[in-house]
Amino acid sequence: MTEVAKSNFSDEVGSEDTQEGKYLTFHMGDEDYGIEIRYVTEIIGIQRITEVPDMPSFIKGVINLRGKVIPVMDVRARFNLPPREYDERTCIVVVQLNTTSVGLVVDKVNEVADIPPENIEPPPRSTAGGSSDYIQGMGKMGERVKILLNVGKLLYDNELEQIEF
Repeated sequence: MTEVAKSNFSDEVGSEDTQEGKYLTFHMGDEDYGIEIRYVTEIIGIQRITEVPDMPSFIKGVINLRGKVIPVMDVRARFNLPPREYDERTCIVVVQLNTTSVGLVVDKVNEVADIPPENIEPPPRSTAGGSSDYIQGMGKMGERVKILLNVGKLLYDNELEQIEF
């Protein structure tokens, strides 16, 4: 795992002003995604996840992170992507949603990228709803496109209440 993947972002990235336009990018399946860096508190390697009964199927369970119990969401399962075995590149991105910390399991963390607002297009329209609700926009980086996620919509209010500890 790279040095970036083991760091604490609140110390490294700086104040909220300097976080504007910065996204933590990661890979899942065949696509690259990004989330605003201001939500990320840290990135840790995959560790033992304790299963909790009666949770939504995409909530894999909880981890003990320095004495704090953190719910863990498998983003692949949330997006209905085919499951895959966790490996040495699999990471848990810890984000802060309101007052709740949530771990997001992703295939591989890429980098912190600058994507200025003028390089972000609105998300495609979807008549089916579903996962398009999580998409904040499409970030253009050269010839590549990163799917930028809205962290606040990854969990609906009733789901967030269900996993709060």
